[in-house]
Order: sequence, then C-alpha cells, then structure tokens
Amino acid sequence: MTNALRYVPEHDKSSDADDYHQVLDDLSAASVHRNFDPYIDIDWDAEHMAVRTDDPRWKLSTDVDPIGRHPWYQQLPEEKQIRIGMWRQANVAKVGLQFESILIRGLMQYSFALPNGAKEFRYTTHEAKEECNHTLMFQEFVNRSGMDVPGAKLGYRLVSPLVPLVSTLFPNVFFFGVLGGEEPIDHIQKDFLRTRSTLHPTMAAVMQLHVAEEARHISFAHHTLRENIPKKGWFQRFVLSLVFPIAMRLLCGAIMVPPKSFQREFDIPDSVMKDIFWRSDESKRFLRNVFGDVRMLGEQCGLMNPVSRALWKLLGIGGRPSRFRSEPTYTAA
Repeated sequence: MTNALRYVPEHDKSSDADDYHQVLDDLSAASVHRNFDPYIDIDWDAEHMAVRTDDPRWKLSTDVDPIGRHPWYQQLPEEKQIRIGMWRQANVAKVGLQFESILIRGLMQYSFALPNGAKEFRYTTHEAKEECNHTLMFQEFVNRSGMDVPGAKLGYRLVSPLVPLVSTLFPNVFFFGVLGGEEPIDHIQKDFLRTRSTLHPTMAAVMQLHVAEEARHISFAHHTLRENIPKKGWFQRFVLSLVFPIAMRLLCGAIMVPPKSFQREFDIPDSVMKDIFWRSDESKRFLRNVFGDVRMLGEQCGLMNPVSRALWKLLGIGGRPSRFRSEPTYTAA
C-alpha cells in the first residue's frame, strides 16, 4: 500500500507544474478557437431533422443501449419500441441537462475561491459557458421530442442544490463527481457514434457536438486530479482512494438508471429492470467497461491500493484500466 500511495519525487514537481499550466493554456485556447453553438451548428428546423413518432430510427440500439440489448425490449411491437426509445433518449438528455446545471454551479463556486493569477479561473469559466450551451441543446432536444420526461431520480434532484458546495470544501471529491457524471454519458455516446448505430439525425447531432466539447472537460478533470492528488498526505490519499469508486458507482447509477416513472409508463417487469441495471452478465460487463478510463486515472494518481481495488471489485466496476483515453469498449472488456 505504501508504494501505491508514495509522493511524487521532489525533482519532478516543478516540471509537472509547468506541464499542467501549459495544458490549462492549451485548453483555454481551444475553448476560444474551437467551440460550438447549438443554435448555429445544429439545423433544428431542417426537413431531415423532423421528429415523427413512427420513425424507426428512434428504436434503441441493440448493440449499445442497455435497454435495447434486452430480449424483453427486442420482442415488443415496433410502435412501443419507438415510443420507449424516444422517452429513453429524451430522458438521458434531461439527466444530462440536470448534471450540467450542477456542474456549472460547482465550477462557478470553485472559480470564486481561486486566487488572482490562477490559470484554472479562465478555463473553468470557459467550460461553464460551454456547459450552458449544452443545457440549451439538451432542453431543445427534449422539447422537440415531445416527451415530458423528469430526468434523474427524485433523490438526486433533491440533493442537487448542495452538491456545488463540495467544489470549494472538497475540490478533489467535486472533480470525482464531475467524472462520475461525464464519463458514463461520454462512454455510451462514443459507442453509439463508433458503431454507426442508426440514430435519428437530431440525436446524432446532439451527441457529436457534446462529445467534441466534453473531451476538453474530461481532460481538465483528469489533469487537475493528477496535479493535486499526489500532493496530499498518505492518509488523505487513502481516504480519496475509497471515495473515488463510491462516487463513480453512485453517479453512474444516477445518470444511467431511469426513474421509476419510466417503468410505470411502459409496464416494465421488475425482473427486466433488475437484469438491465445491473444483474445480467452483459449489463455487468457494460458497467465495468464504462470506467476503464477512470481506473487508468486512479493508477496515475496513486489511488489504487489493495483496499481500494477490492472496493472497485465489490461495487461491480473493477477491471483493468484503459491503455489510453477513450479506448473502444470492445477492446476493454
């Protein structure tokens, strides 16, 4: 355990800090020169973007989506598959909006406490601006879908006003939460785009824009944690090593598992919901694959030790780390 929790050698710290500050400069510059506006870059009113309730492209992917893969869904009449698909995709967008709203508030709270001259201030403000555009994009998609979806489960929505306070009290834990929300959405959207699943053009446009900018946001969280966690004492790092997988598992459930109203709306048996989230072997494998990049980050930060590895496994999200960021799922099983 002591090897996993050792300090970064003293002679490495100066060059690491220089590298970190250069990354912040590069990310800020990229936010200025490579950014998107959902009302400019998505042609919402184009004929091919029209939303129709009989469009089979709304059906959930049988390769990527946990619900779409289940035999219960696949044997349903096409009309019900389409309606479930529209509701599911609209609700994921609403959850994304709610998470981005919490993130914006947390980033503003975090930047408020930064000293003059801190390079993080500029980047986090750029990121908050981009996340505001994402909330506009997600809500526009929900509105056009015609689905009156609630988004996240009630408990998650009730505690959401308190979450941004964590960003100044426990900033490392806050960035754990950032990754716990961003990584599952980013992972499944990249899988959709990689497999070229038959997506409705509106959904495809939203995913492409979101993935493009989210890469910067995830990169910032990774670099910030790699910069700050090794500076902590061994006991703090040990505590963080246990908080890390718990945060990932809790937020993945909040992001990926639909609220009870989804089950009631479509009369889904309890046994089916338990299979999908996360009892079947296939769903367990999906859950493990979501966190390959995060496990890689844990190794880089010195957050993997015998106790924390056991906790990752106990929570059903253990496994080997990714070899590189965004390693495709089919190689990370």
